[in-house]
Amino acid sequence: MEAVDICGKSITTGQYVLYEGTGTIGKVSDVKTIENDTWAKIDSTNLWYKSNTLQIVDKTREKLQKASKKDIKEKIKKMKKLVDEDVDMSSELCDGGGWLNLIFFIF
Repeated sequence: MEAVDICGKSITTGQYVLYEGTGTIGKVSDVKTIENDTWAKIDSTNLWYKSNTLQIVDKTREKLQKASKKDIKEKIKKMKKLVDEDVDMSSELCDGGGWLNLIFFIF
């Protein structure tokens, strides 16, 4: 039985595929058939996916995904640094539920 992607294209070892459920992109490291289902193993997660849930993509898309993850991590680091430096919590007051807590206290 031939492994085919969501578009009906044949999946072979070495191709790059996308699992749209999580946005995972990786290279197919192995293909197998079990009880009339075809499966493809993706190197980036080391997990098996049903071949008909995958879509063949080109390698440049994987590079874009890795670049965007790196950019996101850098932005998170910068934001965390800003939060750690600029937030002064010493003058903040916090109410604990207000009148709703008073109602529960009375009853």
